[in-house]
Amino acid sequence: MEVQQDEYESVTSPSAISSLLNTMIESGGVSLCLATPDARPEPIVLMEQHEGDTLVMDLSSVDYLLSRLQQGEQFFLRGQSQGKVVRTPLLSLTETRRSGGRFLCCSDYPASVDVLQRRESYRAELRMGMVVAATVFGEGGDNALGELRDLSQDGCQLELPLTASGVLAETDAPLKLAFTFPNGTYFEVHAVARHQKTDPERHLLRVGFRFAGCTSEQERQIWYFVCEIEREASRYKKDVQEERQPSPLFEQPGRRTPDTEHVGRRDIRRYATPMARRLVKVAAYLDAQLLLLQQGSDIDSRQLSRNADRLLMLHEEDREGLLFASRCLSLEPLLVRHGIAVAVHLLDLVGDNMPREVRKAIVASGLVHDLGKALVPQVVFKAPHFEANHRRALSEHVSLLLARLHTCQWLSATVAQAVIGGINERLDGSGYPEGLTGDDINELAKASAIVDVVEAMRRDRADRPARTAQQIYRHLLAHPHQFDPRWIKRYIEHFKTLPVGSLALFSSEQLAWILRLDESGAPSEVVLTQQSEPPMRDTLGAVVRGDVLERLGKPIREVAVST
Repeated sequence: MEVQQDEYESVTSPSAISSLLNTMIESGGVSLCLATPDARPEPIVLMEQHEGDTLVMDLSSVDYLLSRLQQGEQFFLRGQSQGKVVRTPLLSLTETRRSGGRFLCCSDYPASVDVLQRRESYRAELRMGMVVAATVFGEGGDNALGELRDLSQDGCQLELPLTASGVLAETDAPLKLAFTFPNGTYFEVHAVARHQKTDPERHLLRVGFRFAGCTSEQERQIWYFVCEIEREASRYKKDVQEERQPSPLFEQPGRRTPDTEHVGRRDIRRYATPMARRLVKVAAYLDAQLLLLQQGSDIDSRQLSRNADRLLMLHEEDREGLLFASRCLSLEPLLVRHGIAVAVHLLDLVGDNMPREVRKAIVASGLVHDLGKALVPQVVFKAPHFEANHRRALSEHVSLLLARLHTCQWLSATVAQAVIGGINERLDGSGYPEGLTGDDINELAKASAIVDVVEAMRRDRADRPARTAQQIYRHLLAHPHQFDPRWIKRYIEHFKTLPVGSLALFSSEQLAWILRLDESGAPSEVVLTQQSEPPMRDTLGAVVRGDVLERLGKPIREVAVST
């Protein structure tokens, strides 16, 4: 929570102090902060004041701090009163008693309080893993679904799809916003859009709103939300989450059915398969991590670990279902799609019989291996001619990313160096960042290079269209001086000539996506389609299982589709 310290003014009048505290008691929105540099606000209840003598608080929600407070550790209270943010000086507990399962505590009475006039100086940011769905209701009946990125007493910032620009352009009048927290808490407020910034790479708008016409009850609720967001965010900065109680706003009472669930701004009903709809959570993580890297943050160790575990679980559950799902993420940014596809295919290629912690490290490294490109000057990718200075600048993405992994102590440095550091090396020394040759390149790095090139060539690029598997295999086999022929052979034998996730044209002139293969590499399950476009739920038809060749004929050729 950002606070501008120089905005505070001291209030020493006993009557003014009493009036401010009384409003805080009535609103119930008060936070307790320990007097330590890394302390975070903890919501409590300020029950009553005995002017000039004592404050009475209910500290049941922070019972895990009681032992420290009873030993004399100091704290201050912070809350909203009369349209201002109020902060007490340092206080100490003078008495603690238990009543009906509640901890009622007394402290000394403040001789002064500090008042912050600019409420917008308090801005609670949602960290990665914290998702609050936000809806903007347009005047014409059109709505835009997005995510809350930060919240202050005066306004908020939302992340919305580019299509929301139409909703925002309809009127200059206040629009209704609605927030839905993970525990189901629903809150509506009116606000005016004040500024917006386009993120073309992620196909998003970041829009700042100022609240309009809030009632005192809405102001109280907003302050509560600000404190709870900050409380939940503080948990993500701890090595052991159990040290802090989770905010009830972010506790999920039960799993929603996949077909009705939104992951932030994403309507997962649009994604092609149940597995793809589950994979969206990994995509949402990578997308958020990409933005945080650009803002100067490190790789979030806990979130990377969780999502690597999630992908491992999906692979163990249905490897072919996951392989196809990695082709169904066309709505996601390119770096996100590529990272997931590399992680999935590299795991599938090399993961057999490896210890789980090694497989997890391979997945994690594959997921983030290209995110460092977001830290390189983007002019490199827009240059009409790729020259030596552009190549040098591009190669820095490897070291830039590795430097952001220092908090990921669980991640094997050997695996990370092989996948992230070695995926762009080539046998003849023409790769980067080290220009390694031959046996100096780790075996995992050699395998990673094959997977990376296949996945890159599967997608359109400015200088060429997407290629089929056969075309990619021919390219690899024609460059044995760059790519290890042993790993090329293993890749082709493992994924076959018409891999899962390929779009095939059959002799019956029917198009179908390959879902599963039999042991010989022939399609054993496909899903019909009429369009040569990335698979989406509304573009797929019936599933054909078992007698694919009898019903559709032989596959004549693969159709290249950028996924």
